[in-house]
Amino acid sequence: MSKVAVSFTHIIKSGEPAFSVLVSRFLLGESFPMPVYLSLFPIIGGCALAAVTELNFNMIGFMGAMISNLAFVFRNIFSKKGMKGMSVSGMNYYACLSMMSLLILTPFAIAVEGPKVWAAGWQTAVSQIGPNFVWWVAAQSVFYHLYNQVSYMSLDQISPLTFSIGNTMKRISVIVSSILIFHTPVQPINALGAAIAILGTFLYSQAKQ
Repeated sequence: MSKVAVSFTHIIKSGEPAFSVLVSRFLLGESFPMPVYLSLFPIIGGCALAAVTELNFNMIGFMGAMISNLAFVFRNIFSKKGMKGMSVSGMNYYACLSMMSLLILTPFAIAVEGPKVWAAGWQTAVSQIGPNFVWWVAAQSVFYHLYNQVSYMSLDQISPLTFSIGNTMKRISVIVSSILIFHTPVQPINALGAAIAILGTFLYSQAKQ
């Protein structure tokens, strides 16, 4: 999202179902009905149309969104396998993931960012960051945690179909709100590509059931 518009990032991330089907098919050997495979065409086509006509297209941002799709699919697959047959709730499962992530990633964060802070000095580093940066990081951390926590809690309470429809509506709200808030220039062809991709996502959630 630091390289391209937020709306463009989430249009590309609408392609998550395509990654989910491909990973499940080739790595897990899981097959799907033909309507599921057919629903991938509008998803891929819509994302491609939006990417080709994006005014602020950036290859690094595009590849980042694609890698995010793949990582999200693997997270879902391993989370489902981890919660299957266990008495732990979705919220507690996410809490365990968060603590393990902290332990695993802290050494990498220190190794990558530590030398920069040490070279600049703590006083300089803090003055460059500023209070606004700390505030935005804190607020984003809270809302991102709530987003993930509610997602895992929802998986315990609602059907996968309902969850998929909700995820589709989330994508629409994020794209539209980011366009309005950040005043991202959008061509009609971009909007058409996004609409096709989101429609494909909805058709996928219907066909998968």
